[in-house]
Amino acid sequence: MPQTSVINDLLNAITDNRLFGERRKPKRMSRKDLTGLIDALLSGLGEASSIERAAEFLRAYRDLDSAGRTFVFRTLAADYGPEPDRLSEAARDYVERPDARTATALREAAEPRRIEVFRRLNQVTGGTQALVAMRCELLERLANHPDLWTVDDDLRRMFEEWFNRGFLLLREIDWQTSAAILEKIIRYEAVHAIRGWDDLRLRIDVPDRRLFGFFHPRLGDEPLIFVEVALTADIPGAIGPILAHERRPIDPSQATTAVFYSISNCQEGLRGISFGAFLIKQVATDLAAELPNLKSFVTLSPVPGFARWLREEVARPTSAVDEPTRTLLSGFDVGWLEDPARAKAAEAALMPLAAHYLIEAKDERGRPVDPVARFHLGNGARLEQVNFAADRSERGLGTAHGVMVNYRYVLADVEKNHEAFANDGKVAAASAVARLARSVKVAPREASDAVPQLPPPAASSRETDDVSA
Repeated sequence: MPQTSVINDLLNAITDNRLFGERRKPKRMSRKDLTGLIDALLSGLGEASSIERAAEFLRAYRDLDSAGRTFVFRTLAADYGPEPDRLSEAARDYVERPDARTATALREAAEPRRIEVFRRLNQVTGGTQALVAMRCELLERLANHPDLWTVDDDLRRMFEEWFNRGFLLLREIDWQTSAAILEKIIRYEAVHAIRGWDDLRLRIDVPDRRLFGFFHPRLGDEPLIFVEVALTADIPGAIGPILAHERRPIDPSQATTAVFYSISNCQEGLRGISFGAFLIKQVATDLAAELPNLKSFVTLSPVPGFARWLREEVARPTSAVDEPTRTLLSGFDVGWLEDPARAKAAEAALMPLAAHYLIEAKDERGRPVDPVARFHLGNGARLEQVNFAADRSERGLGTAHGVMVNYRYVLADVEKNHEAFANDGKVAAASAVARLARSVKVAPREASDAVPQLPPPAASSRETDDVSA
């Protein structure tokens, strides 16, 4: 279902009830009409009048077309920031008398008025859902309307407060969970598609498979993020056996490894709000308490930026990618894995380059280029193992030439690894992976290196809080 249709259905559900009255015919809204509606919302002092006016705003927003909704966001950005005169006066008072009272007055004066608009919309039953849905549409507009970043920044900061770890509810999702939630799990899974009810059952209704999700009281049965877990006898090197329909489940008491093989963010409107780190650590802690035989907690993760990075490296005149590897890469086609000689040559070329990419390739802020690596390493995991031909799906081959990675969460080392990564940019990596990375000698970039601008990957992982694909 298209995202806009989902948002409209949500707003209809919120606003089409007895409290908010019957749906009215769509109409065009002038700037004067909109300003009057917002000012009325802000002027309501009583709780009942505030809720009524918030409902009126949501009804009006629902009835607008795409251009009208853009108009709402631009009005909020342009006209409902801090009041300049009040802010200037508060700033002067603080400079003259820097005490607690003037500091409080300055903080209050610096708050954009649209923040109070969002607070009042949140009072409506279903208002939190409406705001999350509205941010979906706001995010879609940022590329063409950069002036809206202030509105997005305000919403994101509010969501960080409303959706902090203290409000999140961890639930295990199994075959007895309501069909409404299970349908959403099928729809939201974005790393390894769930192909219907039978496929879902094999992921949640067998002894060695688990699924956990975070929920929020204000969003009801809407999952925020969920993780799929396989209980195995060793660290897996490919996704095929994990997802295979024809396999023999093992007794959980015999498992030594918990594999987080798919992590999916569900709410696009909450992009940038961190849930994944809390979820993995909580699930690992709970599973360790339930199954003391578990010794390893690892992921089986995609490497969504590897193929793109490699194409850019090949395009650089000073790249250390040698001529045989260039020839090999240019010959990749649908059947290269089925040719033993080509597959062997590809493994010898790709494994060191993948290790180098994960450890050494950095963005302009000095962070790992790969979003999934950035997520897990930032959470304190260790880069444990790089796996060749681990994902033979069309997406896996297209975005990473089939490479997948195991990140290992050693609970006693998570905090230490996180601090080293956050403070010094140090990547925790197993010695074998570090040796692979060191074997690649990439020449430094020069100003004259002209790298063609490549299109984004065909698909990217939803396995991070930063990346939603």
